[in-house]
Amino acid sequence: QVQVMESGGGLVQAGGSLKLSCTGSGGTLDAEYVVGWFRQTPEKEREGVSCSRWGPGTTYYADSVKGRFTISKDAAKNTFYLEMTNLKPDDTAMYYCAADEGDMTSYGYCHKSSHRWGQGTQVTVSS
Repeated sequence: QVQVMESGGGLVQAGGSLKLSCTGSGGTLDAEYVVGWFRQTPEKEREGVSCSRWGPGTTYYADSVKGRFTISKDAAKNTFYLEMTNLKPDDTAMYYCAADEGDMTSYGYCHKSSHRWGQGTQVTVSS
């Protein structure tokens, strides 16, 4: 089972952009995997932001990020990304990535209650 680790968080002004990375180790992310990005604040439950099967398939985005966030994958680097544009203060959160083997859909993975999380990376958007 691949383990994942996030990087790329930081402080950005509203309207700015950030690109988060999630790198797998201990195995290869392939078509057997579904991957995703999640976020959490002390005030809110963890939210599935964007999820996708590594192979062909639909990609899920939460309504709050549609049109602003894009999930992408790089097989050569065993890494997937979350490109975030037009950031808003409400996007401030700890962001986590996860990856699991299985046949779950992207929607199902983003709404699953538990995952093999990374350590998280903080994103702070100032107004």
